[in-house]
Amino acid sequence: MKIEKVLKPLFVKNGVKEVCIINDGYSWLQHFPIGEKYSLTTMFDAEGAIVQSYIDICFEVGIEENIPWMDDLYLDIAVFPTGEVILMDADELDEALTHGVINKSMHDLAWNEARIIMNLIQQDKFNLIHLARVHKNLITNKSNSE
Repeated sequence: MKIEKVLKPLFVKNGVKEVCIINDGYSWLQHFPIGEKYSLTTMFDAEGAIVQSYIDICFEVGIEENIPWMDDLYLDIAVFPTGEVILMDADELDEALTHGVINKSMHDLAWNEARIIMNLIQQDKFNLIHLARVHKNLITNKSNSE
């Protein structure tokens, strides 16, 4: 999704870092890998530089009538171009368990998936983050040639 014009930029605070995620010319690319327990949203600035990669830990990811969807499990991981990685919303995951919104196995699944992904990121083996730029370029080049 390319954002042409905004009324005002949107800044979010991820951990201690404040990041502009929406502004004129920004674009977002979302991946919903079937069979995985996460989705990835990569945010690009107007020049095409990655602002952040945002991973939602999910109970399930799917496609229905050609529309991707995810069943979010609260935990999120923000990855910045600097290499900084922030795990977020553990309190929301615990609250969901306490209030019966999710069960213990879903809670454990979220933590296990987050640990696996964070370990892959640390080893520079979470390949979808690297493919995001390639996929954006493919989409952009295809759009420009039509």
